[in-house]
Amino acid sequence: MVEPDLIRAAQSGDRDALITLLREIETHVYRTAYYILNNEQDAMDAAQEALIRIYTKIGSYEEKAQFKTWIQRIVTNICIDKFRRSKPTVSIEEHDMVFREKQNVENEVMSAYAIQDIRTAIDKLPEHHRAVVVLRYLQDFSYNEIADSLDLPLNTVKSYLFRARQQLQTLLQDYQKGGVRG
Repeated sequence: MVEPDLIRAAQSGDRDALITLLREIETHVYRTAYYILNNEQDAMDAAQEALIRIYTKIGSYEEKAQFKTWIQRIVTNICIDKFRRSKPTVSIEEHDMVFREKQNVENEVMSAYAIQDIRTAIDKLPEHHRAVVVLRYLQDFSYNEIADSLDLPLNTVKSYLFRARQQLQTLLQDYQKGGVRG
């Protein structure tokens, strides 16, 4: 993800290296925040807070853990804190659907519904289950990386993922039966 030399230069006080480092990770940080919070404004706020924390704490990073898991822990903790502080709200986002020629409009509509239903189902998961699902399936983290990022035992990560998959299966059972959302 990021060159170790760049990290070391940033840690040693090289301002240009630090700025370059933050620019390289900002998209990843935002994407993670968005997947967890599912709200653009909250994700931007969380990503900014995470980048500031990374900026101020870069000197405390030790190469015991991978840099991406260190970053992930910061982002995830900020998102979980933000999630705990906020009251549940319903986000109504407008999405422009663009249909290209020669595409099956029905499949496009069904795919859009499926994506929205999956996202809604993930949002209904408890925060600790949501975090492991986001890291595993949307950020493609290994079980060990998730454990490092969330500071959890490996077996707890596996247990959370198992329970989250069960919950998602229950929440999405209409799709498993071939049904559609109405």
